Amino acid sequence: MKGSVIALDHFDGKEAAALMIDGQLDDIVVALPDGGVAPETIFRGKMGRPVKGLGGAFVDLPDGQRGFLRQTKGLRPGDPVLVQVAGLAEQGKAIPLTTRLLFKSRYAIVTPDAPGLNISRQIVDDDLRAALADLAQSAMAGAPDRMGLILRSACAEADDHAITEDIAQMRELAEQVLADGAGAPDCLVAAAGPHMAAWRDWPMPDTLDDAAGSFQRHNVIEAVEALLGAHVPLSGGAHMQVEVTSAFVTIDVNTGPDTSPAAGLKANIAAARELPRQLRLRGLGGQVMIDFAPCAKKDRQVLEQSLRAAFRRDGRDTVLAGWTPLGNYELTRKRDRVALRACL
Repeated sequence: MKGSVIALDHFDGKEAAALMIDGQLDDIVVALPDGGVAPETIFRGKMGRPVKGLGGAFVDLPDGQRGFLRQTKGLRPGDPVLVQVAGLAEQGKAIPLTTRLLFKSRYAIVTPDAPGLNISRQIVDDDLRAALADLAQSAMAGAPDRMGLILRSACAEADDHAITEDIAQMRELAEQVLADGAGAPDCLVAAAGPHMAAWRDWPMPDTLDDAAGSFQRHNVIEAVEALLGAHVPLSGGAHMQVEVTSAFVTIDVNTGPDTSPAAGLKANIAAARELPRQLRLRGLGGQVMIDFAPCAKKDRQVLEQSLRAAFRRDGRDTVLAGWTPLGNYELTRKRDRVALRACL
């Protein structure tokens, strides 16, 4: 099926949302397992004592949970503190926290400790940028001095009323949370669920299917089942294997039946283009080690260009570290969601 489809449904009773582009699964979000704490959740916590050697302090959260905060300047043990979940905690470790709060919606992000009015760089029309700047200035009039605003790329297709209403809602929520900084540990703002996150973060689709059975109708279930396995077919008969260890993610690229001199480079470029999508859909991050198919060292520059272009389009926080002495390629990627296998 050509075009884009957002399907809203459930997996095993868990809320889920899928984005299909031209019949291919492009993104999927599934609710966390019971007890999981999603990134963007905002807590009022209680500061613990600094931990020598770790450069931060533990923070007591509600329900007996603990987080770890690095920005401790000016905070003392026992102080209440407003924090936001900055990422996913590895099993048995404290939840990573930050004091840099973000209040995010489809059109606006309110930033309490980052003053200034900013507009997405993806909006390039000068007249539109000027109009949005005026709108933002008006909507944020009277806000606290250190409260900033970012207008997201979705503003390019929205009317002024929708943008203004979005800003007002996020500003009101931010002001309410900032005024609620004293007291016992508590959850103040829950993270967006998959259906809300799909509306907030994905482009407006050609088709929105939120009726029961939408995953079956748009072949989402079949695509997810393929992601639960290690084998990933590539063009020309090549393939890669995606395996997860306790230390890092390993990728092994193979040329398959192709025995031509350029087989290794072709398989590697195909793998580089597909890799960001596979990591995103599988919910994998941390250290990633890639064993590319054999190819001449002079071809590495072409392969590196393909990797940079692919991850630039992906837009996630990724550091391309480079080649190891043994000829493998390393990168690190922010853990911004729970692994798909763990959710399902």
